[in-house]
This record gives sequence, structure tokens and C-alpha cells, in this order.
Amino acid sequence: MRLFVGIPLSPTVIDELTKLTARLHTKDDSLRWAPPASWHVTLEFLGSTDQQQYSCLIPRLREIHLPHVPIRLESTGIFDRAGIFFADVNPAPALLVLQQSIIAATAPCGFVPESRPYHPHITLARAKDKDAPSALHHLKSRIDREPKFTTFMADEFVLYESFTAPTGARYEIRERFPLGHSNG
Repeated sequence: MRLFVGIPLSPTVIDELTKLTARLHTKDDSLRWAPPASWHVTLEFLGSTDQQQYSCLIPRLREIHLPHVPIRLESTGIFDRAGIFFADVNPAPALLVLQQSIIAATAPCGFVPESRPYHPHITLARAKDKDAPSALHHLKSRIDREPKFTTFMADEFVLYESFTAPTGARYEIRERFPLGHSNG
């Protein structure tokens, strides 16, 4: 199983992002656009997971009891090296606490956190080929004004399984973990 932990988006934000991507998407942009069903805020990528790790993981994630987390999308951006067009997510303190709590919970199960600093975002499109940098910068230049997004309160985080295919990844929810209560 290829797993990751993330936060699903609110229907309002999905609608706002759908309108933005519909406005930007063209037939010949050489980008692979992520479908709205795949949009999420990644908290930790776990990668290939065996049954023993999975059995360790679930109870540890269930031990996380934190309040709702405000999720506020900001501007759009480009990860040049990865060839990704994304919507930035504000790294609010509550989001960082949740992300660090998940890393602490998964470590005893053998998961190693990424060495790169955490940069919360929502992947909207990926470059398909060598024209990536120019395609992404052309896309960014078509944004006449940065969109405004509705802030929402995340009331859960989710364990997703990723299935890769030539057309892109598909995600299925394996487990849901509620937010909204704190320890003590």
C-alpha cells in the first residue's frame, strides 16, 4: 500500500478551486490537471506500507486529539523542479501542530519524515513533459489576480491510499480521524 495522511477540502473551497482551474485550463497547455476528487492538503507522505506498519499506524493516529484546524488557501505558485502548479496553504500554528503530531505518531511505526521543510499546498496541475517550465510560467502569467478563497475549519484528517496510473494518481480513503477535541 502507498499511503499518506492529509486533510480533505471543504465543498466551498473545492468549488472555488474548480472555477479557478476551469478558467486556466486549455487543451494545449501540456499540463495534467488534478481532478477535484484528488485535492487535499498533505500532512505526511508515508509511502510504501506493509501490513505490520499499517497495524501500528492506525491506533497511533487515533491517539491524536486536537482542535479543529483552520485552513486558509493563499496565492497560487509553481514548484519549478517538480513541475507543479499549486495553491498555497497558510501554515497556521494549528496546522503545524497537527502535522508534527502526525510525524511523531508515525515514527515508531518506521516512517521517516521528509527532510524538506513542510510547505502545505494543494497540487492543481503537473507538467507532462519537457515543456514544463514554460507551460507552468505561461499558466502563471494568465492569472490576472490572485483568487480569494474561503477559510474553513478542518474537522478531520484522513489516511489515504494512493493508486498510480498513467493518467495520474487516484486516492481512496482508508481511515478517518476526527479533530475538534483536545487533550485534557
